[in-house]
Amino acid sequence: MYAVWGRRLLVLCLAAWGGLGCTRLLSRDEGFRPPRAIDPGAIALPEGYRIELVARDLTFPTGVTFDEQGRPYVVEAGYSYGEAWTTSRLLRVEHEGRLTEIVRGERSGPWTGVTYHEGSFYIAQGGQLQGGRIVRVTGDGRMAALIEGLPGMGDHHTNGPVVGPDGWIYFGQGTATNSAVVGRDNFQFGWLKRFPEFHDTPGQDITLRGVNYRSENPFKPGGGEAVTGAFVPFGTPTTAGQRIAAALPCTGAVMRVRPNGNQLELVAWGFRNPFGLAFSPDGKLYVTDNMYDDRGSRPVQGAGDLLWEIQPGVTWYGWPDFHGGRPVNAGDLYRGTFESPPRLLLAERPNQPPEPVVMLAVHSSSDGLDFSRNPAFGYVGEAFIAQLGDETPTTGKTYGPVGFKVVRVNVREGTIYDFAVNKGKKNGPASTLESGGLERPVAARFDPAGTALYVVDFGVLIHQDGGAQPVQGTGVLWRITRAPAEGGAGQ
Repeated sequence: MYAVWGRRLLVLCLAAWGGLGCTRLLSRDEGFRPPRAIDPGAIALPEGYRIELVARDLTFPTGVTFDEQGRPYVVEAGYSYGEAWTTSRLLRVEHEGRLTEIVRGERSGPWTGVTYHEGSFYIAQGGQLQGGRIVRVTGDGRMAALIEGLPGMGDHHTNGPVVGPDGWIYFGQGTATNSAVVGRDNFQFGWLKRFPEFHDTPGQDITLRGVNYRSENPFKPGGGEAVTGAFVPFGTPTTAGQRIAAALPCTGAVMRVRPNGNQLELVAWGFRNPFGLAFSPDGKLYVTDNMYDDRGSRPVQGAGDLLWEIQPGVTWYGWPDFHGGRPVNAGDLYRGTFESPPRLLLAERPNQPPEPVVMLAVHSSSDGLDFSRNPAFGYVGEAFIAQLGDETPTTGKTYGPVGFKVVRVNVREGTIYDFAVNKGKKNGPASTLESGGLERPVAARFDPAGTALYVVDFGVLIHQDGGAQPVQGTGVLWRITRAPAEGGAGQ
């Protein structure tokens, strides 16, 4: 997910690994300094729409939901990349942006999303330290786990949740790794030190090709090499024809559970990081998928984030061998930092992967989404997706900042449009542009009436060669509404 730069932004463009890229370096003496500036006027919207501040000074907010009265509630993650640990909280947003704590968690972050259903809140607790959980929180703050022990300790976490038309709780589970092979990058992320046996788990029985990768062994300072295959612990080679058994819960999947915690079921797998889930007005499930990075033992470059429609009867969506229906060994498109394209890992495909609804920008971190349902807001049946923005240089090189905005997707036509974006000739987070606009939108959700789109802005997160540097107290909750008028946009 997360990237930000300071006032003196040095952009160093270089030819490396066969392509031109850009590495952003933050001046040591002039990085971001709180408080964060807030200026709704710095954000461009379609004619007839306005944006306003609802709450500020949040720490790592990731989701928003609403009770029967239409009151907004926000979750603060309690964890950010960069190994930054704070307190996970569910907060009610009162008048004038005041915050009332409903419940807090201890070392269960990152809390990645929340939804409200029939008097209770359902929260995805990412599980960086103890494994992921889906919990139910009653109005008086009592918390109980629906399901726990989810494989959220790796690069990606337990995400969602959302309530389906069938009353089940749907949620996403990200993968442990970038592309199914545990490597030194996972040690740098921190989790491989804590869980040296952790790895990805498939949602169906699979057969491997026996492809292995050599990497530096971080458990042997001063030298040493490890050989690692797919879907196995670090330092474990695989062989051609080796079978890997399915398990539930698995990684890289959408699953569902009943509101009472019974009957965990697999909906689909073969995603990398299914972060955002939403049902369209006609009852179809859509999922945003944060795709491959150019890092680790098996880097994959140029893979745009995807928006999927979950199709009945389709179980596997292509990870770790496909991107949007195309194999990652197809020519030089996905070549990454190696001299040859990534090798395929699976000997057999569980099924032919489908085509996505749209392909979003590479490294845009397209995350939380929702669908417009009310003609008073406009664009009925279209998806609004929050794009957190790139995490260069951690995830790979970009020519310039990518994401940092809210986009609108016409899912029938497969077209993408900017909806809320910072003003100016250059794209990027507000801290880079020295404005008071959007920093890192991570979630978008309509209120119960469907007349206001709330945007959760994670806040300032700086990425440098040394890793992620999140800034506490810089998160924001925005609200976008449409001025009453005849005709106008979205009709």
